Amino acid sequence: MAARERMIARRFGGANATRTGGVRRKKKNVHKTATSDDKKLTTTLKRIGVTNIPAIEEVNMFKNDGEVIHFVGPKVQASVGANTYVVSGQSETKKLQDLLPGIINELGQENLDQLKEIAGNFPGGEAGAGDDEDDVPDLVENFEEASK
Repeated sequence: MAARERMIARRFGGANATRTGGVRRKKKNVHKTATSDDKKLTTTLKRIGVTNIPAIEEVNMFKNDGEVIHFVGPKVQASVGANTYVVSGQSETKKLQDLLPGIINELGQENLDQLKEIAGNFPGGEAGAGDDEDDVPDLVENFEEASK
């Protein structure tokens, strides 16, 4: 009789599905995709009230370590009231000296200090370093005598 009570307790006593006599339940796999994150982001941005800003060709974000996050042809959205700006698109992380000729007018005071350091690292980058090549050369010959 004790064996029968143990068998009944083992069969109906626990809710563990792996035991003998338990109900087999299928495990539900939850797949979370990136598109669901994008949908959540777009609904949140719509709720904030962002609007597209057209005709922006590039965006540069300056980092403290001298690198620049560079976007070419980004989609820029803004909500001034919520102090929210969204920049989306392909980005590249570049060094400051890689973008130098066209980026000088965008530099702030912190970046100008980094620019001075970069200029000091180049050979002959310092002003007044003894380069006399930029001066007007002395006239060696008299060109009026050569024309006669």
